[in-house]
Amino acid sequence: MDSGSSLVWFPCTQRYACKSCNFVNVNPTNISTFIPRSSSSSKIVGCKNPKCRWIFPSVQCSNCPKNSTICSEFCPPYIIQYGSGSTTGLLLSETLIFPEKSVDNFVIGCSIVSFWQPSGIAGFGRGPESLPVQMGLKRFSYCLVSHRFDDEPVSSDLVLISGGGATASRGGATNYTVYTPFRKNPPSSNPAFQDYYYVTLRKITVGGVNVKAPYKFLVADSDGNGGTIVDSGTTFTFMENQVFELVSKQFEKQVGKNYSRAVNVEKQSGLRPCFNISGEKLLTLPQLSFHFKGGAKMDLPLADYFSFLDDSVICMTIVANDGGKGGVGPGPAIILGNYQQQNFYMEYDLENQRLGFHKQLCK
Repeated sequence: MDSGSSLVWFPCTQRYACKSCNFVNVNPTNISTFIPRSSSSSKIVGCKNPKCRWIFPSVQCSNCPKNSTICSEFCPPYIIQYGSGSTTGLLLSETLIFPEKSVDNFVIGCSIVSFWQPSGIAGFGRGPESLPVQMGLKRFSYCLVSHRFDDEPVSSDLVLISGGGATASRGGATNYTVYTPFRKNPPSSNPAFQDYYYVTLRKITVGGVNVKAPYKFLVADSDGNGGTIVDSGTTFTFMENQVFELVSKQFEKQVGKNYSRAVNVEKQSGLRPCFNISGEKLLTLPQLSFHFKGGAKMDLPLADYFSFLDDSVICMTIVANDGGKGGVGPGPAIILGNYQQQNFYMEYDLENQRLGFHKQLCK
């Protein structure tokens, strides 16, 4: 599931092809696919269907009579670009059946070709085509297990709440859950920005020291550049280079007093800063914290922002994005990725337009 995009799609037809999809436990020549003709409720979305405009707001149905609602022309093929990879296909209308609810005329993506995306994505973003919006959910939540289980069949619950009940019972909001309001999406010229869950990040602290990130990076401008989003589909947290350097240098300053830099590992891995900890039995590093509007504070567990690359070296698992060449944009300046959401209960309260979270061992 991906809270940074909205379309729900999966591999489709016997001709489905996935390029650059040689991942662990994935055989790109033997990916399970959905066969539309095997479903009695499946039909291609037409060009005149209002839901076609969810993906193509300015679609021109050139082969349809201007004043007629009857048209045999299909909605154009979609192309969805992700931070890594892409997919293309046709929109279908289907009936989705869940344990406690079925949804008719649910728009899904029937992908024919994908790059770096083998198995499909359930879009949980803010767009009208997302699963939460089409299902009319009031909130949803998840708790991501540790990345150390990446190569094992380990999963955790995704809770969907539409009114009187939820599709899973374990986990949930507690007295320990803290909340920060979602920001209204800026009227950006980039339609992808309308999918994002923007939040207001007040400050970032390392060992209690405010790194003093400039305001223009913490709050998005009128075109959606800058600001902070929460994205379950992004692996490591991304920061614009200027913010990253402030965080990185503060760790170098505080940790460098006790440990030497592993420069060679930094060059090989692309991660930094890295430190040599050979022979250490007890490791103590500064606390990394995100402070949000409303007083919500996310104190990250050490494993969420530093990882062992071998027995003697640890590296920070936050990465720089210099898309703005030292400035702001294009797009969000900070993306809170799933590596930094490990072992957190994460609640998207759509009814009250707020994000909730608390530490929790996910299982």
